[in-house]
Parts: sequence; C-alpha cells; structure tokens
Amino acid sequence: METPPGFSSSFVHIRKFSIDMASEPMRVAVVGLGEHGKNHARQYLQIPGVQLVGVFDMERERSRQAAEELSVPSFASYQETLAQVDAVSVVVPTRDHASVALEALRAGKDVLVEKPISRTLAEADEMIEVAAQGNCILQVGHLERFNPAVLAAEKVVRDPKFFEIHRLGVFAPRSLDVDVVFDLMIHDLEILLSLVAAPVAEIRAVGLPILSDRVDIANVRLEFEGGVVANLTASRVSTEKIRKFRFFQASGYVSIDFTRQDVILLGIERGGLQPEISLKKVETERADPLRGQLEDFTQCVRTRRPPKVGGGEGRAALDLAQRVMKEIEKHALAAGVRIRP
Repeated sequence: METPPGFSSSFVHIRKFSIDMASEPMRVAVVGLGEHGKNHARQYLQIPGVQLVGVFDMERERSRQAAEELSVPSFASYQETLAQVDAVSVVVPTRDHASVALEALRAGKDVLVEKPISRTLAEADEMIEVAAQGNCILQVGHLERFNPAVLAAEKVVRDPKFFEIHRLGVFAPRSLDVDVVFDLMIHDLEILLSLVAAPVAEIRAVGLPILSDRVDIANVRLEFEGGVVANLTASRVSTEKIRKFRFFQASGYVSIDFTRQDVILLGIERGGLQPEISLKKVETERADPLRGQLEDFTQCVRTRRPPKVGGGEGRAALDLAQRVMKEIEKHALAAGVRIRP
C-alpha cells in the first residue's frame, strides 16, 4: 500500500493500527486548554478504553497548569503531541481550527474540532478533502446533537412545518471575538439542517451589538424550499438562560428544553365528543452532552463509522451561519447600525 502524496511515511501504519484498536487503549490528546478544552480532557479521563496521553497549549504556562491539574504530561510542541496519539480534540480559537486540524489530519490522526468547523468555507473544504484522502475521522463539536432531549426528539420527528427556537444566555466575558450567530445560534442551525431535508430559500435577519462591537443578539426567519419556516433568536445579553427548541407537525407539537434535557409532546385526542389536548413527556435520561460527543468520537475512531456531525454537516452549518450574518450586515447597513466586520 502506497503512502498518499503529502503524508508522512508513518501514515499507513497509523491507519492500520487505528482500525484495530479493540484490545489497545485509544491514545488521545487535547490541544487548546481554555475551560472547554480542560472539560474535554476531564471527560477523556473517564471514558473506558481511552488514554489521555497528554495536553498541549501554545501558552506554556497554561499547558503546565492544566497538565498538573489533570495529572497528565504536558507536551513541549504540537509535533510531539501528534507523535504520541491516535486522535486529538482541537479546542483552540476558531481562527486556528483549520491550521491545527489540518496538521493532525495530514499526520494521519483522527480529529474532533470544536464548532464552528473553521473561519471560512474554503478552510472547511480543505479539511474535509484532507480527511477523506487519509481515511481520517473528522468530527465537528456540535455537542447539542448529543443532548438526551435532542436524541429523544429525533425519534418523534414527523415532517415538521414550523420551528420556534430560543437560545438566550446571560452575559459572560467569553467568545466576544465572534458574533452570537457563530457562538450560539449555529448550534440550532445545525440541528435544523438535520431535521429539514430541503435547501434554505429565504433568510431575513436582524442583529445588534449591545455589550460588544460584535452582534450580541440576533433574530432570524428562515424559509426552506417546500414551505417549512423557522424563527430563531439567539442572545448573550439576556437576564435568564433559555434553551428551547420547538417544532410543529401534523401529529402535534414537540418542545425540547436543552437545559432540563426533556421533551414534551402535545397532541390532539379526538375520541370523545370534543377534541382534547394531550400532553406526554418523553422519557429521557440526564447525561452530559460533551461526554456523549466524546464517546461517539472514540467509537468512530475505533469502528471507522462516519460521525453524527462530520465535516460535511459542520460545513453546512457554517455556510448557513455565514448567510445569516450577511443578511444581518445588510440590515445593519440600511438601519445605520455599526457592526465590526
């Protein structure tokens, strides 16, 4: 078997090994050690059959502190990290997603990269292409797909026609370098695309900077080909935390609460003299979506099955988020609102 052009000579050995890891610990590392990166590391330490061999961050002191807290080695360089692992979690700022993930993919390593997949569609395309060339797993960190409520609701989807979605959070001095569309709303855009099998035909959107020079609150109306409509609101300047995703279909109304991790079905019973509203709570078992996401990633690495949210799904979510932002920018220009480009 020949080594593909542009890949290291160790590539073939790594691929063969990763396909047959049932009896060997899967060796992983976390790259990027902000709070979310440390959460990845903590979860890996708890997953059976997975060995967190170390961590790496460009800021040496942050890397050292995280390694000490987690009781694992801190690698001196990214290259040293890649030499020791089968797979990596890439939890660095979005601007660095492509460069960090591509180096791992070209070394034949499987990659879980945080959302959004990258800054640009061109970067996403390159990541998808390199992963395919090397038969590498490329998973994107849309962890809400692993929320128990979402997993339960997927089983009761029956051709929904209308969505009402709210993702509101209290202000926190984090992620203010990106617009709320890419920080929060992109979760719901990705879920929408997984539930509606039609292209988006029309977008109407408005967004405003409130506490930063980026868009802090946004409201969007999407219409898909075939007539499905979705209204979405995302905010990081709310006084309360709300994470609700509701959709309406011929068989009734489904309400997902991401925070409570529950699903409620409202339907119509017509057996009596008059129709009555029935309410049913779908059984769910509380679980950490991040843990579910990482367990799914490790299973994909072991079995080579495609991820629930792979590069293609991550790219589609980024594409739609960028289209939403273009409409917000058009509205802002017409309304005389200044948004940082």
